[in-house]
Amino acid sequence: MATKIENFKNMYQDSVSLMQISAHISKLPGVEQASVVMGTPNNLAQLVDAGLGECADAGPNDLLIAVRGSDEACEEALRVARERLSARPEKSSGQTAEAPPVNSLAMACDDVQDSNLALISVPGDYAAAEAIKALQLGMNVMLFSDNVSMAHEKAIKTLAREKRLIVMGPDCGTAIVNGMPLGFANVVKRGGIGVVGASGTGLQEVTCRIDQLGAGISQALGTGGHDLHEDIGGISMLFALDALAEDPDTHVIVLISKPPARSVAERVLERAQKAGKPVVVNFLGAPEEEMRVPGVTPAHTLADAAQFAVALLNKTELPDTVARVEAQDEATLAQHAQKLNARRKFIRGVFAGGTFCYESQLLCQREGLTASSNTPVKGNSKLDDIWKSTQHTIVDLGDDDFTRGRPHPMIDPTLRDERIRAEMLDPSTAVVLFDLVLGYGAADEPAQGLIAVIDEARKATSELPVLIAHVCGTEADPQTRSRQIDTLKKSGVLIAGCNAQAALWASRIAQMQAKK
Repeated sequence: MATKIENFKNMYQDSVSLMQISAHISKLPGVEQASVVMGTPNNLAQLVDAGLGECADAGPNDLLIAVRGSDEACEEALRVARERLSARPEKSSGQTAEAPPVNSLAMACDDVQDSNLALISVPGDYAAAEAIKALQLGMNVMLFSDNVSMAHEKAIKTLAREKRLIVMGPDCGTAIVNGMPLGFANVVKRGGIGVVGASGTGLQEVTCRIDQLGAGISQALGTGGHDLHEDIGGISMLFALDALAEDPDTHVIVLISKPPARSVAERVLERAQKAGKPVVVNFLGAPEEEMRVPGVTPAHTLADAAQFAVALLNKTELPDTVARVEAQDEATLAQHAQKLNARRKFIRGVFAGGTFCYESQLLCQREGLTASSNTPVKGNSKLDDIWKSTQHTIVDLGDDDFTRGRPHPMIDPTLRDERIRAEMLDPSTAVVLFDLVLGYGAADEPAQGLIAVIDEARKATSELPVLIAHVCGTEADPQTRSRQIDTLKKSGVLIAGCNAQAALWASRIAQMQAKK
């Protein structure tokens, strides 16, 4: 088995395009692993950790292609990666000369003089400087980059507040601005509901559910995962909340986050009361009584936040929470549990979405089931070995622990599919619980590779656990939600309507198995 690294000096490309190239060449025959990254110190360390070798002379502006596999496969992967990297967009009709490359935000502003939003995706060490440049040019910022220090985040957001601009991020992966999906976002209808969230799969779940319920999104604004930390103080969420309160096209506002610092939560809720519009709040795992203030509707789950917002928009009665198991579903789950061997006791959750993993752990806890995880919620335990499940285990495969030297599982589901196969073949697994996230940036046909894994497992053993999935997406997404659902159903996967429902179904089967 060979390992080859090619270094392209001073050739910057953004991380999303590099992850897509990594995913493409990783699937070539004979390639065991591949990664295309910028040569930042963090990325160089991750290549070594992933067993892809080291490149001592690489700098942060250099682009690296690292491949492990047969000699022929490595050469082919390098060739394909070079080809993808050198591809140029076709010239528009009538264009006769190639325009000079745009290599600064100032040049971009000169080219598009009415622009007011910069999407920044550079290595974290340089992201703060670029964000400050954008703010000084009068542009709002979507900061896709991660690994930005808390001190730098505070400085950027303080400057933005002074200039009456917003910084979405750092590590802002999802937003929808004026109907334009940015990052890992979905194609949803325009409408009267504005959403503010940390900006990951939680934001995707709420916007997609709103679309599925027939309503639409005015704006979906990300804050980044640390915005509601006490050191940052919710600067971006407060700005976004005020902006939506003033927006004539927004009639209902939804706020979603993992539990904020208490002082920040009080500040956000106080501002929400003054919005002059209905506000739905879902602080995942926070006590509901802490969110129950005049003018604010607390929601227990992501799906509840969406359906409560639609009801408030339509001025109809609030529906019941989705956090329950219907009688007809109970009967179906009992039928599946009856077929399981008594030794199959445990839930194995395999998630691409960090917020889905978090919400599932909370709901399983509510049902009396504690679990291990690489990203445990309070009361759950940290996995000793992230590659090996023990008893109830719920993992986030999108976490840095799993993505070192690999594309995110939403882009390349290979790692997720391999983990699901391993959990299916474990004789102690009662339920494999997983998500399928659609939208821009996600795999073209995420269900297809998984079906092959399920079929392979069926050939290996006659006794399999119950498979329960939730598909986050819309009919207008490139992958078409109904097509992915139909594909999974044909292989015997139970499809829940939302992530919360899927977690409760899995919990109920585990409870039935515990009684055997």
